[in-house]
Amino acid sequence: MSRAPVPFSTSVFSVDVASIGRHCNPVPCVLTGRDKSITLVSREEVVTGDILLIRPGVEHAVICSGGINVMYLDGLPWSGSSPLAERLQGRLANLAMDAIFQGSEAQAALRQRLVSGVMKLPPHLSAVIEDVIAEPMSRMTQRELANRLQLERTKALRLFKAATGQTFRGFKQWSGLQHAARKIASGELVRTAAMDAGFADSAHLTRTFRMSFGLTPSQAIAGLAKASPR
Repeated sequence: MSRAPVPFSTSVFSVDVASIGRHCNPVPCVLTGRDKSITLVSREEVVTGDILLIRPGVEHAVICSGGINVMYLDGLPWSGSSPLAERLQGRLANLAMDAIFQGSEAQAALRQRLVSGVMKLPPHLSAVIEDVIAEPMSRMTQRELANRLQLERTKALRLFKAATGQTFRGFKQWSGLQHAARKIASGELVRTAAMDAGFADSAHLTRTFRMSFGLTPSQAIAGLAKASPR
């Protein structure tokens, strides 16, 4: 089943590294090794596979000899049962590979396969999400969110998390990271991209990159393949 249209993005990286440090990906992501299987290591378990769908918010490291392809699925709720990752197999695995290498049409199909239910969204929410993505430096407040959704603050925050899979603060930070990544990839200086994306300075951006990707900005940007809307 599918959800109401929301302007989420799907970002694909191809990174030539042997390992990725401990981090918590903010949104579900798909990992596949370039030519070998990959291994995830958390405090609780170890998962090895060819194509893995990783649960957001769980700290883990990645062993990926030969490099990996990574696809981040913004706005996708976690519907799996595994505490760390699901091994994708069969037709779903093929669809995930198509989503990584063939682009938006396959990505949309993968999203539909991975979503477990339908959620009706208020008319103002899509516009709010678009504004946060487009202008991460604007620092929209919780009060402004509540006013725009015409809801009490706590209810607005709950609705936002249900629709995006992230807290309001987490989504703004994640949007800022992607905004900075695109700026740097286009040739912007790191410190300028950091300020444009709402970070205090380049050191703040680098710390946040490591927490979310397990990589430095330079490592991530070197492997940035594309980031296109659904």
